Amino acid sequence: MPTEPLSQKEIEDRLRELPGWSVTDSRLTRDYRLADHFAATAFVVHIAQIQQELDHHSDLTLGYDTVAVSVHTHSAGGALTEKDFALAERVRAAAPGHGAA
Repeated sequence: MPTEPLSQKEIEDRLRELPGWSVTDSRLTRDYRLADHFAATAFVVHIAQIQQELDHHSDLTLGYDTVAVSVHTHSAGGALTEKDFALAERVRAAAPGHGAA
């Protein structure tokens, strides 16, 4: 998958496909709320599995009933790339199965 930085227009276009996701401090981010700590932990494990499959890893912050995801591409100088949006899309698709909102 390409690691070339996306243009601002490409980022804006891709964000329209990812409700709830935003760009904060040059990182693609999303916070999820879950039923409880066990559900949040299970969601983190699922995200870790997705990251291993994609060989692209985000920063995850686990709270009692929250999970925060933050990602950019180190090999592209910290810019946003297609890899970041592919990861975000996979996380978005997995979220309903965990009751994440």
